[in-house]
Amino acid sequence: MTKAVDIDDSGTPRKVFFIGIGGIGMSAIARYFLHYGYAVGGYDRVETPITQSLVSKGAQIFYVDDEALIPESFRGDDCLIVYTPAIPRDNNVRLYYEGKGMVLHKRSEVLGLITARSKALCVAGTHGKTTTSTLLAHLLRQSHVGANAFLGGVSLNHDSNLMLDENSPYVVVEADEYDRSFHRLSPYMSIITSTKPDHLDIYGDAAAFTEAFEHFTSLTADGGLILMHDEETHIVPRLGNGTRALKYGGRSSSEYRYDNVSYEGGELYFDWHYPGGVYERMQIGTPIEINVVNATAALGLAQACGCTEDELRDGLASFRGVHRRFERVLVSSEHPILIDDYAHHPDEIDASLSSIRKLYPDKKITVVFQPHLYSRTADFQQEFGQSLSQCDDVILLDIYPARELPIPGISSHSILKYIDKSQKCVVSKAELVGELHKHDFDVLVMMGAGDIEFEVPKVKEYLKTIIR
Repeated sequence: MTKAVDIDDSGTPRKVFFIGIGGIGMSAIARYFLHYGYAVGGYDRVETPITQSLVSKGAQIFYVDDEALIPESFRGDDCLIVYTPAIPRDNNVRLYYEGKGMVLHKRSEVLGLITARSKALCVAGTHGKTTTSTLLAHLLRQSHVGANAFLGGVSLNHDSNLMLDENSPYVVVEADEYDRSFHRLSPYMSIITSTKPDHLDIYGDAAAFTEAFEHFTSLTADGGLILMHDEETHIVPRLGNGTRALKYGGRSSSEYRYDNVSYEGGELYFDWHYPGGVYERMQIGTPIEINVVNATAALGLAQACGCTEDELRDGLASFRGVHRRFERVLVSSEHPILIDDYAHHPDEIDASLSSIRKLYPDKKITVVFQPHLYSRTADFQQEFGQSLSQCDDVILLDIYPARELPIPGISSHSILKYIDKSQKCVVSKAELVGELHKHDFDVLVMMGAGDIEFEVPKVKEYLKTIIR
C-alpha cells in the first residue's frame, strides 16, 4: 500500500468529503486519505475525540446539518463524496450532493477499492470481529511480516484505527455485515466469528442473513483460507479452487483450538493447537476468556502469513486490547472497578458478562446498558433480558436510536420485563450518577454501542469518590 488508489479510471480526486466522518470505519478511511496528502472535509452530528483528532491532522469538519456550512473547496464536482448508510436519507448535506447529481460512494465501496490491491485479511461476524481484527493486526505488526489495517475500534497498543506499512502486502480489514458492506471486499484469507442473525431490519430474516455470509465466503481468493468458529458459525461455505475452510474454537474436532485455560496471579494462559502442533502456555495481554477464542483465530491467520512462534508469543502477551472492548477504565483496590464495553447484541453481552464473572467470581457486578436501535430491541428484547440477568443488578438507559425512528411500544422497558433480577430500573443519562448512589457493587460495567461512552468519564469521577 504505497499510495492512495484510484477510485475510477480518471484517478482519485485530491479532495474527499465524508458524510458521517466521525464513525469509526469512516474515520479510518479519512485518516488514510489525510496520510496521503488529500484535502479532507466532513460532517458529523457531534464533536468527539475522533473528529478532534482528524481536525488536528488537517480535516475540515462541521457539526450542524446545514449545507451552507460545506466549505467552498468541497462543493465542486472534483470532490469524492463518501457516506455511511447510517446517515438518513433526509440529511441536508447528503441532499445537497445528490441534488447536484454527484455520485455518492458508500464507505464499503471505497474501502473495497483501497484494499483490493493488497492481500486482504478480512474478519467478519456478528460479534468479536473488532477485537479479533485488532489482535491480528497487532500480531502481524509486532512480527517481521508487518500489516496495514482498517479497524472498527481504536487499538490501545497503537492509539489508532488505521495502521499503515508500505512494506507489507497485507491489510487487515474488519468486514462489516451491515447493509451487506462486506460484499465489497476481496478477501485473501478470512475469519468468521459468528453468523448468529443481526441487522434484521436490513436482511428481513435469518435465512437472508445466512445467505449473505455464504456469499462472503465465495469472495475469498482461490487457494485462500477461511477460519470459522466451531459453534457460532452456521453456514455452508462456498469455496473457490483450492480454498480451505477450517474450524477454530474449543472443540477437540477443530483444526485450530484452545484448551487448558488457567488464571494465575491475574494472568491468563492457554494452550493453542494448530494443524501439526501446539504452542503451550500462551499468555494473553487481555486476561479474559472471551479473548482466548478471538486469539485462537487471529493466531491461525498470523501463522499462515508467516509469523514465527516467538513473534506470536510476544505479540499476544503485549496485546492491550481495543478502546471500548472490555476496556478496564478504572482498576484500583481502593475504588470499584469500571469496565467499558461496546457489546450491543445479546450474544456479545452474554459472552462479555460471562468473562467478567470468571474474572471476578466473588464480586458484586452491576451493569449499565444502553440498547442500540429500536429494531434490534424489538427483535431481541427477551434475549437481552436473559443475558443481562447474569449480573447482580441492572440499570437500563433509554434506547439510542442512531438512524431509526421510534417503534410504537418498544422502549428499554421492553427489555426490563425479561430481566430476572429484583433490582432493575430504567433511567435517563442525566439521572445515571444519582441512580448509582442506590447500588452496592464491586464491579460496574458500562455497556452499549450508542453514546453511553460519553457518560463513562463522569461515572469514573464518581467512582473515585467511593473508598473501599
